[in-house]
Amino acid sequence: MSIAFTSHPNQPPRLKNGTLRIIPLGGLGDVGRNMTIFDIDGKILVVDCGVLFPEESQPGVDLILPDFDYLQDRLDDIVGIVLTHGHEDHIGAVPYLLRLKPDIPLLGSQLTLAFIEAKLKEHRIKPYTLAVKEGQTERLGPFELEFVAVNHSIPDALAVAITTSAGTVLHTGDFKMDQLPLDGRITDLRAFARLGEKGVDLFMVDSTNAEVPGFVRSEREIGPSLDTVFDRARGKIVVASFSSHVHRVQQVLDAAAQHHRKVAFVGRSMIRNMKIAQEMGYLTVPRDTLVDVKKINDFPDDRIVLMCTGSQGEPMAALGRIANRDHQISVGEGDVVILASSLIPGNENSVFRIVNSLMALGAEVVHQGNARVHVSGHACAGELLYCYNIVRPGNVMPVHGEVRHLIANGRIAESSGVAAENIVLARDGSVVDLRDGVARVVGEIPNGYVYVDGSSVGEVSEADLKDRRILSDEGFISVFAVVNSETGALLAGPEIHARGVAEDDKVFEKIKPEIVKALEKAVADSPNKRDAYQLQQVMRRVVGRYVSRLRRRPMIIPVVVEA
Repeated sequence: MSIAFTSHPNQPPRLKNGTLRIIPLGGLGDVGRNMTIFDIDGKILVVDCGVLFPEESQPGVDLILPDFDYLQDRLDDIVGIVLTHGHEDHIGAVPYLLRLKPDIPLLGSQLTLAFIEAKLKEHRIKPYTLAVKEGQTERLGPFELEFVAVNHSIPDALAVAITTSAGTVLHTGDFKMDQLPLDGRITDLRAFARLGEKGVDLFMVDSTNAEVPGFVRSEREIGPSLDTVFDRARGKIVVASFSSHVHRVQQVLDAAAQHHRKVAFVGRSMIRNMKIAQEMGYLTVPRDTLVDVKKINDFPDDRIVLMCTGSQGEPMAALGRIANRDHQISVGEGDVVILASSLIPGNENSVFRIVNSLMALGAEVVHQGNARVHVSGHACAGELLYCYNIVRPGNVMPVHGEVRHLIANGRIAESSGVAAENIVLARDGSVVDLRDGVARVVGEIPNGYVYVDGSSVGEVSEADLKDRRILSDEGFISVFAVVNSETGALLAGPEIHARGVAEDDKVFEKIKPEIVKALEKAVADSPNKRDAYQLQQVMRRVVGRYVSRLRRRPMIIPVVVEA
């Protein structure tokens, strides 16, 4: 029996007592927006609450949030939010959920809570937090939680075992099995085995690298590669990474100190997070290495390293602005830019556009494709297989990944001996019930993207984005006319103006008589029913037919004023 996604578009049945309902609101189909709801006996536990970053097809959007509609009427039932680690795709949406109910408790490791508390301070929200660590257990209503250490690309990451009357769920969060991590904190496979011996009814497993065979390389392998790049660089070095990637920043600091360079952090989130990591002892800054970015001109270029954000091609991040020459920092001949992170699917075009811009300025660009300057924070297929053999779960639900990643992870579970019917391939909005050791998709709930655009949340629709794409790709044409409010006679116009359209306004002179004729016919055909909207549609149709012959599809904005 081959594994496949279960389609169940019906409304889920009423939740029975003693059944655990699991609803992913994000992270299943995208690499980002991770959030899962656990619902039993009238109480809800939330695991992670992250954001997804927009693609080029979503112009003007700042962030994409999970859809909180399922929770709107049940905010008082939420007993807590468990945060597995401090990456934006797992904590970035917390401020928007806490806007609805600020006193929902947050549980996470010390570093994770420090990152989210700093973010919430900017939103003027003071949270209720409980710091937890590996080996610790907590009870929240019907949920007994045990936290397990896992290794990831950020310190202090945790898996969580959730035990209820319906059974035990082990959620890995994001993890890998680096056996020589920089901080010495490995994924606790002994705890995984112990939980497996007791019985894991549902294993929810990180899928991001499920298509990659073997084992992920150790973080320690990056050190020699950085040393090689630093050794040959003759100008300034710019390193772009996630603002929460403490391990990568540590390696850059160590390499800079070894090559007698000063390091400056660039970007608000980078400065904020590294200050927190340093104060909490997760980041060790070599003596006399760190300087304020305002003082970099006091040093020659061959003595400077700039650690910045923007490794995913974000246009407003530091690296994007540097590439567009819209930043106080410039790069040129002799400078080296290092992209010290992997590409998140969907960001390829944006990243390569910035790479090309930097190289056009004369900089050398070092990235994962031409040097070992990054290793993934997610377990590869070999590591996943180890975990399935250790845990021996009753049911498996791949999480965190695109459809191809989820399917690949499901196949690994099947190869380890998990029956195909016990592998739950779900999408965002799928409703999965766990009862009597059996997990099955029982329905779906509406689940869409919620767009953050400036200060507006959820007000931008797909129709708005379609309009923006049309304006960006095809431009717009405005058509203006004034008619007599009583007789419908044309008093002025039509005036036609085009923006973002290759043809000059003069091209449209030839269709003005057609517009006049069409307006007069519309007035004559409906002398008692005409209105401004009707006449606007007449003008839109005439202009639309004409521009279609030009192989254009611009937005047409007709305006009729009655006087």
